[in-house]
Amino acid sequence: MLDCATLLRAVDRLAGRFRALPQSRLRGAVAEAGLALARELAAEAQRIEFPGREVRIIPDEGVFVVGDQIAVAGHELAAALEPYPAYEERLDAAVRRVEAVAKACGL
Repeated sequence: MLDCATLLRAVDRLAGRFRALPQSRLRGAVAEAGLALARELAAEAQRIEFPGREVRIIPDEGVFVVGDQIAVAGHELAAALEPYPAYEERLDAAVRRVEAVAKACGL
């Protein structure tokens, strides 16, 4: 059974890897995949915390902040899921998505 700590470990690990990447690796598909992940995590957190409200999209602030965006969005989702143990499917999906992005980016 997963818990929010599993999501936090996966997110923190990936965010750290993004932060350590040189600019040459961050350009293009890698940064785009990271930003897309951050947006997905943030949107899921917002849907849980504010059902029925329009989701706000994380802006593209450049390749050097993608790691931070992943970390913040992942922590927000974990905080949103924490009080709801019945959301295990959502938690599992988030962890799998983080792992998939890490694999796709070679991280």
